[in-house]
Amino acid sequence: MRIRKDVTDMMDEDFDRIAKTSDALAHPVRIKIFRYILRCNSERKPVRNKDLVEVFPFAQATISQHMNKLIIGGLVDRRAEGTSAYYYANIGAIGRYSQQLKIFK
Repeated sequence: MRIRKDVTDMMDEDFDRIAKTSDALAHPVRIKIFRYILRCNSERKPVRNKDLVEVFPFAQATISQHMNKLIIGGLVDRRAEGTSAYYYANIGAIGRYSQQLKIFK
């Protein structure tokens, strides 16, 4: 049987991670972008900022701001390859986030 962590047992870093991930998921556009990246990753299609600008009706700067929040929230990893940057969904981050939220029940 697994014993749930008490809130007092959590470190400041745990609360910080919950807050950053919650902030990343707090905007509907970021949720849509994250889902798109998840789908592309599962289909083994690369995702660049350029691709996101083509799919979503927002300026490149707006997409970049949303991507920055997703990266800070730990939901997306960015990897530079040559002159391009590719985005990958961090599937483990969602699992950790949902586990950490269970302590508030």
